[in-house]
Amino acid sequence: MEGRFTILSLEPCRLVCEMRVGEAELRPGGTVSGPAMFTAADCAFYMATLAMIGTQALTVTTSATINFMRKPAPGPIRAEARILKLGRTLSVGDVLLYSARDRAGDAAPVAQASLTYSIPPAR
Repeated sequence: MEGRFTILSLEPCRLVCEMRVGEAELRPGGTVSGPAMFTAADCAFYMATLAMIGTQALTVTTSATINFMRKPAPGPIRAEARILKLGRTLSVGDVLLYSARDRAGDAAPVAQASLTYSIPPAR
């Protein structure tokens, strides 16, 4: 996965990144596959969470729901992650996914994900 993600912006409880999409992630008809879009959402939220808490082994996804709303264009996926609640043991938030080829601000999201991460207790 090295070089697959580029962080575009990072601020408290928010991260925007872009995931490179190759031929292996495309479905017939030229759309980005659901598993690839889930990867973009999950990794973006993971990076946003670790940006807030630091590197902590065993910080893992405990819940994830994704809604696919429209067909993305083949190519990179932009993920906008937002942490809504960051506690001692849970990070809860959402991620909006966009076709990166669409101009920022002009396009509607192609998918929306809600995620919860478990944060291990401090030792």
